[in-house]
Amino acid sequence: MIELKLTSDHFRELFKKGMSLDIVYLLKTIENGEDLNDLSKDIPKLGNVVQSLYRKGLVSDNHNLTIEGKALIAFLSTKGKKIPKKKDKTEDFDKWWAAYKATDDFTYKGKHFPGTRSLRSKKDDCRIKLNKILAEGQYTIEEMIAALELEFHQKMENSIKTNTNKLSFQQNSMTYLNNYTYENYIELVRKGVKAKEEPILNGGTEI
Repeated sequence: MIELKLTSDHFRELFKKGMSLDIVYLLKTIENGEDLNDLSKDIPKLGNVVQSLYRKGLVSDNHNLTIEGKALIAFLSTKGKKIPKKKDKTEDFDKWWAAYKATDDFTYKGKHFPGTRSLRSKKDDCRIKLNKILAEGQYTIEEMIAALELEFHQKMENSIKTNTNKLSFQQNSMTYLNNYTYENYIELVRKGVKAKEEPILNGGTEI
């Protein structure tokens, strides 16, 4: 059983934001671990409402509540009259895009490694993909950037040690996001691993 306790302020705010009670109920079912596909099976109109959850960014592609979906549910448990405003995602993406090296040409520790490839690809598609990743709430923009910086740092360190341009093996930005390459590096970041310059003669490994 799912109980919804709505004040008149809650109802007015939901109505202004274009959120129906159907949407609220479905979000609560997800929060309770129920399967939306089973709930909407053989009911096309209900299936359309379920799809609207994805279009509105309230549910992620892996069928979990996004940050915005959780915020809407949390709003119903408060006495507030306003649903928290969405964070501007443009600034987050711009920071991440700036952190992604434009090419595989670089100079590190006084040594130049010529490159031949552009590493940034499909900027608009990357923006959409990164925003989806952040909306799921599993990773923060700070972790995404730290993971990226760690990967580039390790590749540059290994370029020095092997006298080979390791950035030439770096995925382009779109492939990087689609392949979830950042996940292993975020695990390292969460364990406290940082991009730290090493003496040239020291050994090391790259993941």
